[in-house]
Amino acid sequence: MPGGLVALLDDIAALAKLAGASLDDVAGAAGRAGTKAAGVVIDDTAVTPRYVTGLSPDRELPIIGKIALGSLRNKLLFLLPAALLLSAFAPWAITPILMVGGAYLCFEGAEKVWEALSGQHHEAEVAEITDPVELEKRQVSGAVRTDFILSGEIMAIALSDLEGETLVTQGAVLAVVGIAITIGVYGVVALIVKMDDVGLRLAKSGSSAAQTIGRGLVAAMPKLLKALSIIGTAAMIWVGGGIISHGLEVFGLGAIPHTIEHVAEGAANAVPVAHGVVHWIVGAIGAAIVGGIVGGVIVAIHHAVAKARGAH
Repeated sequence: MPGGLVALLDDIAALAKLAGASLDDVAGAAGRAGTKAAGVVIDDTAVTPRYVTGLSPDRELPIIGKIALGSLRNKLLFLLPAALLLSAFAPWAITPILMVGGAYLCFEGAEKVWEALSGQHHEAEVAEITDPVELEKRQVSGAVRTDFILSGEIMAIALSDLEGETLVTQGAVLAVVGIAITIGVYGVVALIVKMDDVGLRLAKSGSSAAQTIGRGLVAAMPKLLKALSIIGTAAMIWVGGGIISHGLEVFGLGAIPHTIEHVAEGAANAVPVAHGVVHWIVGAIGAAIVGGIVGGVIVAIHHAVAKARGAH
């Protein structure tokens, strides 16, 4: 009996060790996959604050909460099962889907650049809504739709880094990535949209130091939103170009990605003190050039087609 108990305890210890190792594997894979999706995450963070612009301040956090729940639903109920089905039955489709998503990111980024340079903005006309409840519903619905596209790209990028893992591990990693990114993105968005309120409260306080900080926060808010918009646009072009470049390499068209890698490695070797940083910067610039070209071509085609339709 004692021997059987010892054996049982040994088995339990072995299972616990295996479970711990599995959790470490999931955490490590989730970290790597989440890092690869960082560019899309930045864009998601930059896009979301505009959905609460112009709404009542006391509804900002509840609206962000609703968008966050919609984002989780997108990732866990729709995109995660779809990703696992792709991995199990059509893994060959992951790279083409990623490239299509990358091209879309390039287009979105290039379109924003074109609008900034030309001063023209093409936004869909919508009926004016005066009912706050209906307006809130429309804003949340629009944000969740936009999130679906960005979340799909995040999950696809994460899945592409899990080749060779079991279906259970892939599901666990995608769930961890989806939940962690959603909490991170909408937590940061909540801080951003309430920063001016915090600043106003501090500016009205009795402490001169708090007033100075408060006025600084209020003054910094527009600049922060503008900086986020620029960073988000750059991230879309860079990430999209990187996805397309990697896809070309997968399909045996390695001239462009190999050239970027060669230039990045050469630049990094010239500055050995900051080898890793220089390699990453030059590689990101190369990916951004690819993304800018692809996005620019799509924008040109898009506007040519729109112009031809308008002429008729």
